[in-house]
Formats: sequence, structure tokens, C-alpha cells
Amino acid sequence: MNPRTSKLQHEQKQEQTAQGQQTQQVQQAPLEFAAAEEALRHDAAQTDLPPAIAERLRDSIAREPKPAASWWKRLLGR
Repeated sequence: MNPRTSKLQHEQKQEQTAQGQQTQQVQQAPLEFAAAEEALRHDAAQTDLPPAIAERLRDSIAREPKPAASWWKRLLGR
């Protein structure tokens, strides 16, 4: 047997197994969502928020007015 052909066959087998492993790593089971909101929540959980936008969001939430006290708290003076 020619050493060149055996080496070539060996390299081809290595390439095929490497390609097969890459294909297996990329394939994932598809996700199914009952509603669009579920898909958005999933995407939001997977995506990092840029720091500048996170800071603007915190500032915006801090400026929101506080909800009024419950009627029973106002009645009892709490």
C-alpha cells in the first residue's frame, strides 16, 4: 500500500469527522412559543443590554411618579 494514499485517506477521515462534529454543535432543537410575548421575553433574556441604555432606563424609571397610597393606608394615616 502506498504511504501517500493511506495518509490521504487518514486526513480525509479526520476532515469528515471534524465537519460532522461542527454540524452537530451548530444544530439545536427549534424553540416554539405560544405567543409573541414569550418569544420577546426569551430574546430579552438572551440579549445583553448596552450599558448606556441600561443607565437611561434606570434614570427614566427613577423619575416615574410613585403610586398613590392605598385608601386604607390613607384612612389609617400610615
